[in-house]
Amino acid sequence: MFRKHSENGYIPAIPGIEMKTLVFGEKTLMTEFVLKKGSRLPLHAHPHEQTGCLVKGRIRLFIGPDSFDVTPGDSWNIPGGVEHGAEIIEDSVAIEVFSPVREDYLPKEGERG
Repeated sequence: MFRKHSENGYIPAIPGIEMKTLVFGEKTLMTEFVLKKGSRLPLHAHPHEQTGCLVKGRIRLFIGPDSFDVTPGDSWNIPGGVEHGAEIIEDSVAIEVFSPVREDYLPKEGERG
């Protein structure tokens, strides 16, 4: 699968956080998240392994009992089943890869941007 960059196709995930699935295959899925300053990603867990990189901005990431001040270029890996969340300190952009594919993140008809 190949996809050209587009400013279209973002959908709200939760207040202050928009997402767009960029590409996906049989075993992985890549998503871009646009995070607004002051928003929070509540603590949660899912069975998918999650690997990410902060492209722009600043966030505080919580993984299990640890917290990390994340700046552009920093990256992380969250094993499946581990509780995690984030506080958005500045307007930010993150790219994350999930394995196995998150069925709930697959684009629905009309969401491709």
